[in-house]
Amino acid sequence: MKCGIYVRLSQEDKNKMFDDDSESIQNQKNMLVQYALENNWEIYNIYSDDDYTGADRNRPQFNQLLLDAKNKLFDIVLCKTQSRFSRELEIVERYINYLFPLWGIRFISIVDNADTQDKRNKKARQINGLINEWYLEDISENVKSVLTNKKKNGKHIGAFALYGYKKDPNEKGHLIIDNEASEVVKEIFNLYIQGYGKVAIAKKLNDRGIPNPAKYKRLNGLNYKSKNNINSGFWKYQTIARTLTDEMYIGNMVQNKIESVSYKSEKKRHKPKDEWIIVKNTHDPIIDMATWDKVQVLIKQKTKSYKKGEVGLFAKKTYCKHCGYPLKATKQSNKRYFRCHSKYLSRGTCISAYVSEERLKETVLIELKTLIHELLDEQMISKKVKLNDETNTKTNRLKKSINNYEKKLNDIDKSIKNLYIDKIKKIITDDEYVMLSEEFRKDKSRYEKTIDEYNEQLLILENQIRNTNDMLKVIKQYTSINELTREIIDVFIDRIYVSRKNEETGELPIEIHWNF
Repeated sequence: MKCGIYVRLSQEDKNKMFDDDSESIQNQKNMLVQYALENNWEIYNIYSDDDYTGADRNRPQFNQLLLDAKNKLFDIVLCKTQSRFSRELEIVERYINYLFPLWGIRFISIVDNADTQDKRNKKARQINGLINEWYLEDISENVKSVLTNKKKNGKHIGAFALYGYKKDPNEKGHLIIDNEASEVVKEIFNLYIQGYGKVAIAKKLNDRGIPNPAKYKRLNGLNYKSKNNINSGFWKYQTIARTLTDEMYIGNMVQNKIESVSYKSEKKRHKPKDEWIIVKNTHDPIIDMATWDKVQVLIKQKTKSYKKGEVGLFAKKTYCKHCGYPLKATKQSNKRYFRCHSKYLSRGTCISAYVSEERLKETVLIELKTLIHELLDEQMISKKVKLNDETNTKTNRLKKSINNYEKKLNDIDKSIKNLYIDKIKKIITDDEYVMLSEEFRKDKSRYEKTIDEYNEQLLILENQIRNTNDMLKVIKQYTSINELTREIIDVFIDRIYVSRKNEETGELPIEIHWNF
């Protein structure tokens, strides 16, 4: 008989090891190897996952074990406890109680006496699986509570420190200044004060070959992976913008920006700013308050035009149609232009949209007059009111449907638990349980997807209602417009996309996205 030994150690286990070393990888191996030798089993392989939780389905050695079991390369899977193999009830049922017997694989965990060859302890294995599943959910909430408390106490929680800092080796949760990176941060703030724009700063750093934060971490031996590996070594406008507005650089700990959707999902969501956890004066600042305040004032002023005190007419409204990059205002021969600067960051390929302010004003004014004429037409208003009524009806219908599907989800959760109990009581067979539970989970996934889609539709409809109501209240204030103002732009225009001029026809495509 051949056995495949599986051992696992999570970070949580490592944190406990000053009290009890019995869970260590080596001790697990020693115990299981001794057990295999006593039973005269040949050890095919020892599969070891270090620093992985029992709920992680992407454990590399775990998945290799399952593949080798499916290919019948050994006869027995041997673990210290069932929870070392998995804490997820679904995994336990799928493999230990269904697929392993189907493949002719025997599962044994020696501490909790689980053995698929012994039919008498099957209920005990299933109860262990259920308890481990509850444990996962409970520990997830407990861990979240502990981490939140640490964040509120100003302790840094995260795998990597913010660029400019590094983790203090002598105090857990404390950050100390990284001298090399902090000098780059200081330079970014100083360059901005000197009048360099964010694109210009990024280009300046790129020209000197200074690695961006992601590449800097990797060069210093950290296993950091960024979402986009293309040109990941280059500084970009967004990176400079985030650096200039991050309070971490003045000594404040800013956390809780992102959270997991659930303990079983890797999906994340961004939290609104009022839910962030900010604790002041937790670490040494890289940027002094005088510099910080000066930069924040300049950032606000950057949206202002060349006329002091006036917000630029098209500030933060114009974008390149080709790459989506914001157009930057420039002056040439006393004329104002808007140009896409993305290609200046680092060997960009964008053909760069380009338009004069006068041409943009003229086009927008003509289009705006046409829009207002249509909106003030009695038939058009009548149609909008009718649309508003229809939208309300659709909204109520969607809310009712969402409520019904949420009730179905609750029913499915109850059904899955009852189904498991029926299996333990032998009311249904293992095969029936797997088949039925799979159907329930498919339904659950479908219902969740439908709820998400309905919520998106609901948001769109609610925006339509709000926009229609706003239109009817506001539109009559602008019955005759002969000149554009910033107020008018804000009221009517969401975004303007500018394309490159067609050299043959002279046509300059300008695409306006209205608020109405």
